[in-house]
Amino acid sequence: MTQGYQPQPDLQESSAGPDFWQTCIDQLAQELPEQQFQTWIKPLTAQVADDLSKVTIFVANRFKLDWIRAQYSARLAMLMERLTGQPMLIELALAPREPVARAQSAIKHLALPTGSSTPATAESSTHEPLRNRLNTALTFDTLVEGSANRMARAAAMHVAGMPGHLYNPLFIYGGVGLGKTHLMHAVGNQLISERPDAKVLYIHAEQFVTDVVKAYQRKAFDEFKERYHSLDLLLIDDVQFFANKERTQEEFFNAFEALLAKKSHIVMTSDTYPKGLADIHERLVSRFDSGLTVAIEPPELEMRVAILINKAQVEGIVMPEEVAFFVAKNVRSNVRELEGALRKILAYSRFNQKEISIMLAREALRDLLSIQNRQISVENIQKTVADYYKIKIADMYSKKRPASIARPRQIAMYLAKELTQKSLPEIGELFGGRDHTTVLHAVRKIGGERQQVTELNQQLHVLEQTLKG
Repeated sequence: MTQGYQPQPDLQESSAGPDFWQTCIDQLAQELPEQQFQTWIKPLTAQVADDLSKVTIFVANRFKLDWIRAQYSARLAMLMERLTGQPMLIELALAPREPVARAQSAIKHLALPTGSSTPATAESSTHEPLRNRLNTALTFDTLVEGSANRMARAAAMHVAGMPGHLYNPLFIYGGVGLGKTHLMHAVGNQLISERPDAKVLYIHAEQFVTDVVKAYQRKAFDEFKERYHSLDLLLIDDVQFFANKERTQEEFFNAFEALLAKKSHIVMTSDTYPKGLADIHERLVSRFDSGLTVAIEPPELEMRVAILINKAQVEGIVMPEEVAFFVAKNVRSNVRELEGALRKILAYSRFNQKEISIMLAREALRDLLSIQNRQISVENIQKTVADYYKIKIADMYSKKRPASIARPRQIAMYLAKELTQKSLPEIGELFGGRDHTTVLHAVRKIGGERQQVTELNQQLHVLEQTLKG
């Protein structure tokens, strides 16, 4: 098909093609979750060759084309082969733009006379649903669920289904790369899929700061307020960046109040819980804490394994479970690092034309593993923990037992077991010649509390991030 744009007459006249494509669509509607089907599959159109040897599938834009290829092309190929009993050539192409739509767009653009008093934001607000900055790939379906994010995910789904009601605002906090941003995009995408006319905006806090500065410079606060105060859903990332920015905090407070008054919803993320934010006005912090505050924690081992297997499937690769466990045990801090490790393994496998195995993963990640083993020593852990809890390094080896010292010492033992290859007796020896049962007690105690006490989990996550650089 030339350029994938011009319809061929014989395909249009044949009834076999449309019927076959409709059969494929009907089958996928039964197999896929409804949201996935409605978002990605239903909008597709296709042209099918009379002999069912080839199908050209038209996709709205380049981003969706790449996503369909990565996520669904293999599935489509298997489905079509199953239906026809023979392999089919699948071609993905960009759907042709309608000439009328282009003409109407040009007329609308020319209709605004030069020097008009119409605000510069009029056109952008008219097309706001197309400018919401959402990443359509980040949905609830593509987020791996586990105990680390289950509560946050449930709250986010509730907000997406009933915005403006409970959990307003929703404040999600946690370390880097744990999925906070993914959840926010998922809320926005879900709402847009159910209410296409909803005014939704995802924005990073730094961009909000920039918008405030520009409005101040241009004396354009009316336009600024029109943009932010008219939203149905505001998704704002990393609000800790508002620290020490007085005018920004004032404008965000005003936007916050205006949105709540009209029963719009606000979802925010931060690296710490509201009362842990530094240099943010108390009245703003109290607003942050007035809805639901929920943490996303570092993924547990099983969740890390599931993430690796799912991400590999997206790439059309089957990752053996034992390899996923090997990687998950060595990459613990966040999802972003897991994805980076997976990319290295897949690239190494393709380049060397080798099957994915533990040995191949070890080779692909040798730099990462050697850096971890070189940088993270028990001595480094002791110094980092002592600095964090403001005790002396010597207290790590001493026989002193007050809680202010014993607690950090137990945390250091726990991290030594988690982040190094040292045995319990070796760790005990490095903590002033303590017995291995003392170390085991500390490891079990801190590990158990980590699952129950959010504040401790956050402290441990900060320490782990610091140690891993």
